[in-house]
Amino acid sequence: MKKKIVLCTKLPEDKRKEIEAYCDITEAGELKHGKGNVTEDLVRQECTGFELVVLGDEYASKETLEDWIQSGMKFIGVAKGTPVTVDNSILLRNNIPLSYTPGRNRVAVAEYTLGLMIALARKIALSYEGLRKGDHTGPVKENIYDVPKIKNVTFGPLDQHHPFSDYGIGFELYGKVLGLAGFGAIGKEVAKRAMAFGMKIYVYDPYVPQEVVEQFGAKYCSLDEMLGQSDMVSIHLPVLESTQNIVNKDWFDKMKPTAYVINTARAAVINQKDFVDALTSKKIAGAAVDVYWQEPVPVNHPLLRMRNVLCTPHMAGLTSDVDGWSGKMMADEILAYLKGEERKYIWKRA
Repeated sequence: MKKKIVLCTKLPEDKRKEIEAYCDITEAGELKHGKGNVTEDLVRQECTGFELVVLGDEYASKETLEDWIQSGMKFIGVAKGTPVTVDNSILLRNNIPLSYTPGRNRVAVAEYTLGLMIALARKIALSYEGLRKGDHTGPVKENIYDVPKIKNVTFGPLDQHHPFSDYGIGFELYGKVLGLAGFGAIGKEVAKRAMAFGMKIYVYDPYVPQEVVEQFGAKYCSLDEMLGQSDMVSIHLPVLESTQNIVNKDWFDKMKPTAYVINTARAAVINQKDFVDALTSKKIAGAAVDVYWQEPVPVNHPLLRMRNVLCTPHMAGLTSDVDGWSGKMMADEILAYLKGEERKYIWKRA
């Protein structure tokens, strides 16, 4: 007799067919109703009575999980990098492991992080915004296709009105030091890509062995050395009790005044006031942030008005490819359970 599984997130078609040999599949949650169109009460009702429950962005509180456990749930998976949408303390007490998909968006975030670094270094976003607003543009021309025959076309003259005078001249990533605060799945991917640009990588992560860092060609160092030597510091820390507000005035005091901070992790790891103060006082040169302490970011937040800060609306981990990565990882967890094999990705925190 086949087992019963309920899916709230998409799985690769080949993996789904393999699972169908073991299970009768029911679709529910956002997979059935669309993104943002479900409540926890609806998900609780739709997922009751299944041995295997697989969630995406759906929430499952203590009460919901207790209902599912009483109705026979023995496997639960959440296709997220940090499954904080589920009360794992209840699962731990009932000896039900929680499968998740760590590093599913590691490539997406790593590529985005490099994009922010390049945009900061070369003033790309700042100069783009300036041109769109009409700064440093020429007068209206009736026929834009009627151009003079000049071999060396430049934005000139180089005076106080020139773009370089307004935005400043950028710098190359080549030869610069990138400090990584955190060397998990995303930090490692960032390191590989930054090395391709000729950057030197300094890593601070007391939970990662030195030999692992050095295998990537990076330098394992203390926090003070990483902060003091880096031209850019990229944050890749999880939000834990020990990491909240860990990036604070002490960090900024140790950084170069020419250094930049990149944050594509979570805003809670940075002390908000200390960060704003460091940027306002030019204790550090600037920053690029994709995450905020409250989202959507308040329209009057000072970061949005700073020319030395590049702000984007929590886009780093969103690509059309991420669901494919997480779906494959979760399908492998499901198949391991069905075959009685050891699972690779189990969330241990309450």
